[in-house]
Amino acid sequence: MNVEETVSGYYQQIIQRNAGEPEFHQAVAEVLDSLTYVLKKDEHYADYALIERMCEPERQVIFRVPWITDEGEVRVNRGFRVQFNSVLGPYKGGLRFHPSVNLGIIKFLGFEQIFKNSLTGLPIGGGKGGSDFDPKGKSNREIMSFCQSFMTELHNHIGEEVDVPAGDIGVGGREIGYLFGQYRRMTNRHESGVLTGKGLTWGGSLVRTEATGYGTVYFTQEMMAAHGDRFDGAKVIVSGSGNVAIYAAQKAQELGATVVAMSDSSGYVHTPEGVDIELLKDVKEVRRARLSDYAKETDGVTYHAAGNIWEVEADVALPCATQNELDGEAAKTLADNGCRYVAEGANMPCTPEAIEVFRKRKIFFAPGKAANAGGVATSALEMQQNASRDSWSFDYTDKRLRDIMRNIFKSCDVTAKEYDKENDYIIGANIAGFRKVADAMLAQGVI
Repeated sequence: MNVEETVSGYYQQIIQRNAGEPEFHQAVAEVLDSLTYVLKKDEHYADYALIERMCEPERQVIFRVPWITDEGEVRVNRGFRVQFNSVLGPYKGGLRFHPSVNLGIIKFLGFEQIFKNSLTGLPIGGGKGGSDFDPKGKSNREIMSFCQSFMTELHNHIGEEVDVPAGDIGVGGREIGYLFGQYRRMTNRHESGVLTGKGLTWGGSLVRTEATGYGTVYFTQEMMAAHGDRFDGAKVIVSGSGNVAIYAAQKAQELGATVVAMSDSSGYVHTPEGVDIELLKDVKEVRRARLSDYAKETDGVTYHAAGNIWEVEADVALPCATQNELDGEAAKTLADNGCRYVAEGANMPCTPEAIEVFRKRKIFFAPGKAANAGGVATSALEMQQNASRDSWSFDYTDKRLRDIMRNIFKSCDVTAKEYDKENDYIIGANIAGFRKVADAMLAQGVI
């Protein structure tokens, strides 16, 4: 078997069958590139159309979501749920409410989720969903109207043993509450494990809010330790200012780092003395305001409208905003400024060109499917608590999260070395995540 030709054939077929979905193509290309090393060593992973099946979702649901504004006008959005792979357990992945959402983005996220969930070591499959609805600027009543309409259809496709959605961009505690309420109404069941990210008083898990950001930092901490470095005294850039970014910044500073810059969609703040986390939480989580307001209320902070956050000098960069936010030129700038570590807190924030720069310039890079797996890991821990009708302490849950992220790094590190690609954590993550899923698929037959 000519491995390169075989893999190239897989990719061409996927492009043809999934036209107009560049984000999905990008995610698949990265994984297939790693699989060339697997197939050269273990040809049986090409048997039974294994890779083709893995790249084809088990089920894709697209549906209309009509809802009514406060003025009584009807609006129509589109809803999605892509159930990609359930070989390890129930489909697990967030719901994203954002104008950019389309089928290609949901498929890229769902595909990444397969390997991310596999890496956690927990029994969860891969899926993703959402809508092109934008909660920004909407009243609570309008958001409730939308969520109820969305769940009216979605409830047919989910369940604690089938598919367990969580939150993602645009879907926080408020939205999860409205979705769960409608699920109860539609099913006449209090099925706690059907959604994660719930309120603490009705089945939610401590650390869930912090999990993705904390997990990214825990993974980066392990990666730095493997190369004789630590967060204490390091300068860190964190892009974004949502849930993931805030708690990544918080944990990095708790470990002794200084977060020197953060961003939102309008620009970035340069914070040479570090970030006031409590003020940031107030601005972004309570007031839902812009970083420009944070800058106005803090001394020693400069705000750069529409600026490039990657121009700030730092030792560590944590892109935590959105896909493809860090391109090749930005990667070169980071490298020129002495950055040594990059870890993806968001899903696929670094372009292929950026990743190539990191490889050439010897920057240690942690891909999102490994570095941001803390969110889904803690979601799975919430499912465990729901299944046992239990509630764990913050410290216990946080320790479980730290242990999971430590094990993910070890798995990526060991696997990369096994394939003679030491320190290439992309290849390590892709292969480690793939093999577990692939072995289960082969065991369960052609389905």
